[in-house]
Parts: sequence; C-alpha cells; structure tokens
Amino acid sequence: MATELWAIALVSSATLIGAFGPILLKKASEKKLSKIKSLITNYHLIGGVFLYAIGTILFIPALKGGDLSVLYPFVSLTYVWVSFLSVKFLGEKMNVMKWWGIGMIILGVSFIGIGSS
Repeated sequence: MATELWAIALVSSATLIGAFGPILLKKASEKKLSKIKSLITNYHLIGGVFLYAIGTILFIPALKGGDLSVLYPFVSLTYVWVSFLSVKFLGEKMNVMKWWGIGMIILGVSFIGIGSS
C-alpha cells in the first residue's frame, strides 16, 4: 500500500499537537502533586494528558492511509517539536549537539518519506 500524503500530514499534525503535552507536563511538575485534589486542580497536568491523547487519537485514522513502517517513524518529529517548544515556552537552551540531533531526526524522517514514494 502506498502511503498517502494526507496520512503523513495528519501524523505530522498529531506530533505537533502531542508535543505540547510534555511542555504542559513539565509545567505541571512544578506544582505539588501529593494529594488527589492537587492532581485534579492542576490544569497543566490535565491539559498535558489531554494533548497527548488528542495526538494519539489523530494518529489512528492516519494509519488507514499508509504503511505503519512509513508513518510510525514520523512520530519521531515529536522530539523536534518538543525541542523547539521547550526553548520557546520553558526557556531551555539548545547546544550544537542537540541541533545536530534535531537535524538527524529530520533527515531520517525525510529519507523514509522519500523512500516510500
């Protein structure tokens, strides 16, 4: 089965949406999470779990549009998004090795995308 472009786009979108999950979970970790009430009222925690779930739910229909061996490696784009988002929203720093890693992920995903056509 040839992987359709809409399936790749949907998986890529799902990774972007899902990447906001860890950002919110990081913010949630700054608060005390020792009691049930603190878990229920931690909106960053709830939002992070919700965005993870939305990303996963979007991935499911994309599987109808192509091979798992092509689509699943696109999930690694989540690492790219999280790196960019953590710089923007958490003030984290990127060094040369991290940028090389991001470049390698993008290169690898590109090879898989090109190789599937």
